[in-house]
Amino acid sequence: MIRGIHHMAISTADLERSVRFYRDLLGFEEIFTSGWERGADRADRITGLKDSSARLVMLKAGNACIEIFQYSSPQAKPVEPNRPACDHGITHLCLDVRDIQAEYERLKTAGMAFHCPPQDMGGVSATYGRDPDGNIVELLEVRDKANPIALNIT
Repeated sequence: MIRGIHHMAISTADLERSVRFYRDLLGFEEIFTSGWERGADRADRITGLKDSSARLVMLKAGNACIEIFQYSSPQAKPVEPNRPACDHGITHLCLDVRDIQAEYERLKTAGMAFHCPPQDMGGVSATYGRDPDGNIVELLEVRDKANPIALNIT
């Protein structure tokens, strides 16, 4: 039985920069740090990699966790920083916010790049921005609790 989503994971070239973004700017709480050195057979089996090594930080906000990895080996391919949202793969991380305009202004002032200002779509407002690696981070404010997109997020 699937109970829900536990976390999503992001691989980055700069763990400290990504943690500063998600923890310090977006307000996620750091839950734990970990990692492994080359020769960790279980980690290699789980990840499907050979001779892997990495550091990681798990962050949490509300009912969602983000696990951020920085691999030392094998050598990672960089992501296209402006990868289109339509490309296959995970397209974005969506954050439930209150007062989307204030959050947009705060994050934009702090240097976060956005595709556009928040857009009102009748009962919900949303905008897409980018984290330091170019991953899309959506800000979503649900004002109409009867809207099907409204989830019980605490």
